This record gives sequence, C-alpha cells and structure tokens, in this order.
Amino acid sequence: MSLRLKINLIVAGVIALLVAAMIGLQIASLRSAVREEVQAANRVTTQLLQRIDGVYAPEGPESLLRFLQRLGRVRANDITLVDGEGRVLYRSPPFTYKQGREAPAWFSALVVPQISRQVIALPHGYLAIEAEPSRAVLDGWDDLLTLAGGGAAMLLLVNALVFWAMGRALQPFSQIVAGLNRLEGGDFGVVLPPLRGQEAAAIGGAFNRMTAVLKDHLAMHRRAYEAERRLSDSRELAGLIEGHIEAERREIARALHDELGQSVTAIRSLAMSVARRCEQTDAQAAQAARVITEEAGRLYDHMHGMIPRLAPMALDSLGLGDALDDLVERVRASQPAVAIDFERAHLPEGLPAVPALAAYRIAQEGLTNALRHSQARRVRLVVEAREDGFLHIQVQDDGVGPPADWQRPGHFGLRWLGERAEALGGELRLAAREEGGAVLQARLPLGPLEPTQQEMT
Repeated sequence: MSLRLKINLIVAGVIALLVAAMIGLQIASLRSAVREEVQAANRVTTQLLQRIDGVYAPEGPESLLRFLQRLGRVRANDITLVDGEGRVLYRSPPFTYKQGREAPAWFSALVVPQISRQVIALPHGYLAIEAEPSRAVLDGWDDLLTLAGGGAAMLLLVNALVFWAMGRALQPFSQIVAGLNRLEGGDFGVVLPPLRGQEAAAIGGAFNRMTAVLKDHLAMHRRAYEAERRLSDSRELAGLIEGHIEAERREIARALHDELGQSVTAIRSLAMSVARRCEQTDAQAAQAARVITEEAGRLYDHMHGMIPRLAPMALDSLGLGDALDDLVERVRASQPAVAIDFERAHLPEGLPAVPALAAYRIAQEGLTNALRHSQARRVRLVVEAREDGFLHIQVQDDGVGPPADWQRPGHFGLRWLGERAEALGGELRLAAREEGGAVLQARLPLGPLEPTQQEMT
C-alpha cells in the first residue's frame, strides 16, 4: 500500500469518525428536542382544551364539536371527542405537513419519547389528547439527512484535496525511488535534479552527496585494485626474474665447479710439474711455475668460496638442514672470532624447492648482516618447522642493533627478502632486542611436501 493511499485512508477515517460523532450528538439533541416539543405541545393543548371545555360544556357536545372542527389539526397531538355512549364524535384530521412521508422505524425508536395520553372528563363523554411526535421526528430525520449529506460531501471534498496535495507533495519521491533503482542497477553516476519541497530537497541533496562519496570510494577502490594488480604482476614478474637469476646462478656455479674448477686444477698441476722439472735447470722458470701454482690455488679457493654464494649446491643434493649446516660451518671458518650457534628442529624431508631456497637465502642474509654490520660477538640461528604449518627462521645477535633507517631505499637485501617472503605467503621482520643487538624473524608456509628420492625409487 502506497504512502499516499495510507494518508488518504487515515484522513477519511478521521473525518468519518468526526461525522459519526456529529451524527450521534445530533441524534441525542433531536431526542431532547422532540421530547421537549411534544411534551410542551401536549401540555399547552391540554390546558387550552380544559379552558375551552369550561366554556362549551354547558351548551353540550355539539358546540365543543364545532369548536374542534374549526380548530383543525394541532401539531404533535391527536384529539379525540367521545360521547357518553362511546361513539367517536371527533378525531383530529390527517396530517397535511409532509404528508405521505415517515421517518425510518429505527430512527423513530431512537428519538421518540414515551407517549403521553391525557383524558378530560365531560358531562356527556370525554376528550382524549394523545401526543403524536411523527412530524417532529420527521423534521429531525430531515435535519440529520442534511447533516449526513454535508458530512459526506465534506469527506469527499477533503479526501480529494488531500489526495491531490499528497500527490503533489510526494511526486519528487518517485524521482528518488527511480534514482535508487538506477543505483541498485549499478549506475553510480546518477544525480537527482533539484526537488520541490523541503524534505524532498533535503533527501535529494543527501542522495547526491551519497552517490558522489560512493563514486569517489569506487574510484579509490578501483585505483587500489589496479595498483594491487600491478603489484601482483610486478611480484610475479620479479618471481620469474628471480627464478631465471637462480637458474643462471646455478649454471654459473655448475660451470665454475665442473669446468673452470677442473681447468684451474689442471693449470695448477701443470705448473707444479713444470716447477719440479725446471727446478735444477732453470730457476727462473721454476719460480714462475711456483707463482702460477700459488695463484691457481688462490683462484681455486676463491672460486669455491663463490659457488655457495651463487647457488647452494648442497641444497639440491642434501636438503635444507644439511645445506644450513654447510653454511654455518663455512661462516665459522671465515669468522673464527665470532661464536655462531645453530639449532634446527623438525625440518621435514621433501621440502619444496622454493620455500627451501628462500629459507636458505634468509639465513644467509641474516648471518651476513650480523657479521658485517652489527659488530656482534655471538650470533644464533634457529630454523624449525612448527605445527602452524610455517617454517620459522630466526637470526639474532648481540651487536649494536639494526640501523633506524634500515627500511629506506638502499637496503635492498632485506627488502628483497621481505618481498620474497610475502610473495610466498609469509613475512619477514627486523627489530632491536631489549638486551641489545638485532633479531631477524621470518616465517614461510611449508606447502605440500615434494616426494623424496627414496619415495620416487
């Protein structure tokens, strides 16, 4: 049901109640008026006829009959003259006022008072006077019809005026509903025109402000989505580039180990052989051969030191735990003045290559930073797989702590590792310890385990 129809029904109901109340009051007033009129007319008529009886009684009933015939119809009274033998000599003539019309029986029952009958005794009979309120009741009925007709006309007129006024007042709301429907359909650029009426104008202004804010928010979300998509694409591209870089590193490390390493070993062996042969015959050539032997040895050692940094060969063949053992041993050998503790727990076999390599790089970068920048005397590395499904890596030291601006551009190692951890669904944090030093914490999702070599065979 529309608001317009509801208001019309409410107004119609109120007016109908008012008209009904007025009709009830009118009926009560008519009842009192009819009673007063009938009683007064009956009382006056009775008193008059009692006086007349004293005048005409000595002359006999004929003279009283002639008087009554000249008197005619008396309003609200029926007069009957009866002689001593019970014969009706006179009865009031029929009504001429509103002749042939009667009020409804139910209305008469509501307003007609108790009928009174007066009898005046005569020497040769009696005179009966009985109240007759039908004309007074009919007048009241006509007045009531006039009132009811006026009330009905007023009801129709007021309802028509209210219907027109409400239609005019509610007309702007149809535009608001249309705007809401367009908004629901996805048209966020809808703008309502200036609306007539204070309330409609306020709602229209609020609607336009809402759509403007909504449009701004949608544009902002769209820009955020585009930025997130570009970031995701950039991360995906970075992952591909990183994969290619790791593959190239592995190829370089493999070439250094298999090809260049053998070549350097061969050069060293040949130089040692030349030095032995020329030691007695050509001292200068022998010295040159020994120099070549030493340089080849240094080159071989330096090359083998580069291979783990390029690609941890032990990670592919031995797994993450043994690769970290190898990393820690090499760091201990290069930094004998620093105590390095290493603890690993619950590392699963068949850990996927991507999180395993990321964990290795995080541990490697954490140890490198602790030894290079923190002036630490003790470094502790903990790597463990927990029941939450993540691999946790922690590197802590007792040095000077991380620099306040470690997140500024330039610290690419940690930033790159953080991006790598986030791309895998993990996180990386660097913070200062309360007792001094720094702590690098990372966690990486374990993911589905890859089959081990024994399982594949």
